[in-house]
Amino acid sequence: MEVMPEIVQRRSVRSFTSQPVEKEQIERIIEAGRLAPSAKNRQEWRFIYIQKKETRQKMMEAAFSQDYVGQAPVIVAVCTTNIDYRMPNGQASYPIDLAFAASHMVLQAVHEGLGTCCITTFDEQEVRDVLTAPFSMRIVLLILIGYANETPEPTPRKSLKLVSGKDHW
Repeated sequence: MEVMPEIVQRRSVRSFTSQPVEKEQIERIIEAGRLAPSAKNRQEWRFIYIQKKETRQKMMEAAFSQDYVGQAPVIVAVCTTNIDYRMPNGQASYPIDLAFAASHMVLQAVHEGLGTCCITTFDEQEVRDVLTAPFSMRIVLLILIGYANETPEPTPRKSLKLVSGKDHW
C-alpha cells in the first residue's frame, strides 16, 4: 500500500461542482478520521458532517461568507469533546489529535477522487449554534469535501533539506 500518491495529489480546493458525494464515500472518510491516533487513545473527538443546502448556507455565513464554503456538497466539522486533557509534555492534546484525524480524512477523500479544503476562518459560536453543539465542545476546523471544479496548481514547498535535519538541528 502506498499513500504518497494521495499526499502528492492533495490540494486546497476552493471551487466545487454540484455533484453530490455518495454516502459510502462520506462514511469511509469519517471512518478514516475515527481510526487516527490520539493521545492515550482517548479519541476525544466528534465529526459532524453537513449536507443539507440550508445548513451549508448557514455554515457559509458563519465562515464570513466565503462562497466556496457553501458550495462544497459536504462540510465536516471537526470537534473535540475534551479541551482540558494535557499530555505529559504540557501541550493540549486536542489540536494534535484533531490534526491527525483531519489529515486521515483529507487523504481518504483524495483517494476517493474528491477535493478538500480545511478552513479555520469561521465564527466558532455561530457554527456551534448552527450545529446545536454543546457549549463544552470546541469546533476546531471545517473540512470542505466535494468534486473539484478545477484542479489547483501545486503550491511551492520548501525543499526537504530546509525543513529536516538528522540527529541535530
